[in-house]
Amino acid sequence: MEIRDRIEAFKPMCPQEDADRALALKMIEEYPDNVLTRDNLLAHFTSSGFVVNETLDKVLMVHHLIYRTWAWTGGHADGEADLLAVAIREAEEETGVGNLRPLTGMMDSFDVLPVYGHEKKGAYVGTHLHLSAAYILVASEEDAIRIKEDENDGVRWIPRNEMDKYSNEPYLIRIYEKLWQRADAYDKRTKR
Repeated sequence: MEIRDRIEAFKPMCPQEDADRALALKMIEEYPDNVLTRDNLLAHFTSSGFVVNETLDKVLMVHHLIYRTWAWTGGHADGEADLLAVAIREAEEETGVGNLRPLTGMMDSFDVLPVYGHEKKGAYVGTHLHLSAAYILVASEEDAIRIKEDENDGVRWIPRNEMDKYSNEPYLIRIYEKLWQRADAYDKRTKR
């Protein structure tokens, strides 16, 4: 499936996602050769995993080295159009958790996120946009976790009602809350 098909198939749940989806489609149209890679210095695709436990009352987060806050897992598409595969790979790499499974298999959130200029591995990265697909992934709390020293300095299960105590990024907390709503809606549908 092409990246355009994946974004067109996404069902926005709010005006913000509808607008962000439209922008992503425009970026695909304008930059078909590099919107999936960091070669596009304006905007490129990323994918995040919102890793929840089996009872949907905790989220597995990493303490990000650049942003100095607890956050979801994720990374750049780096040419890969299968954004679910990217989200799973990044979650496994950043937390050490295996046996991840998608809650729905569908994209659960789509957001355009600003990334401000910063240093990474001794090089300056200019301000740009992340066209961010997010997936709710399920993991067992029994799985061993570990840090990925070049990206984070902590990995932990955080109670659902305490996310705002760990994250200093209010716009991401709104996205996390949106993902919890999607998880709850899916959970209710499947338990009928």
